[in-house]
Amino acid sequence: MALAVAILLAVFVLDAPWSVVAVGAGAAVELAESGFLIRWSRRRQAAVGVETLVGREAVVLDEHHVRIDGERWRAEGLEGRPPGDEVTVIAVDGLTLVVS
Repeated sequence: MALAVAILLAVFVLDAPWSVVAVGAGAAVELAESGFLIRWSRRRQAAVGVETLVGREAVVLDEHHVRIDGERWRAEGLEGRPPGDEVTVIAVDGLTLVVS
């Protein structure tokens, strides 16, 4: 937007030396704004995949399953845990969670 305004000023309003300055300043503002927005959008990677479950808390359903975010997962390491107990996911083996 700043570049468009600068070009319009350069063509219709400003004299020769100032028109070049206006276009240069508009281009600089556009480049700075674009660089800032690109860096801001890349500040954090999206969290997707089963690996994001590591470190999360799960609720024991039975001796082979836990629930995380409303989803039922097969789990290992639940020996002696009563239903309703909270455990922590320490690893993922295929589609089976290893908990402690």
